[in-house]
Amino acid sequence: MPRLFVALPVPDEIADALSALQSGVPDARWVPAENLHVTLCFAGEVQGGTMRDFEEELADIEGPPFSVSIAGVDQFSNGKQPRALVALVERSERLDWLQQKVTTVARNCGIEVERRKYRPHVTLARFPAGGETGHHIAQFMASHGTFRLEPWVAEHFTLYSSRTGRGGPIYTAVATYDLTF
Repeated sequence: MPRLFVALPVPDEIADALSALQSGVPDARWVPAENLHVTLCFAGEVQGGTMRDFEEELADIEGPPFSVSIAGVDQFSNGKQPRALVALVERSERLDWLQQKVTTVARNCGIEVERRKYRPHVTLARFPAGGETGHHIAQFMASHGTFRLEPWVAEHFTLYSSRTGRGGPIYTAVATYDLTF
């Protein structure tokens, strides 16, 4: 059963700039440039019929392209245990609107989605449980706290499937949905 998520793909030039940040933290499992994205909705494992419904219903979302900006870095953690290093995506009305539309479509298709507050970001690295990386993460945060990139225009969003590979997750685009005027 495929694990699905909907995301804004990161353009190559943005992915290259983000990849340049990926060093200096032992135990970090750095996300390959081709896997960098801004998640809109994580759907998890979805059965065939529900997957087809979800894929079809996403096509009904209509909205214009919009600007996406990355500004700063942060860490996500469970208590004191770091889970991920991320590049922060600035919130915007259009981004929030699209995220809410995608989440509503998922729920209407019977997909159980997370209820926590949406924090747009691009995951740069993940950490195994029990790693000793606190000092290095603090250095990373201090070195890249003012990191900023020129905005890009999100012209489409994508439904991805994810499967586990030997080197980490492998993402495959299932369908792409254009944002048009």
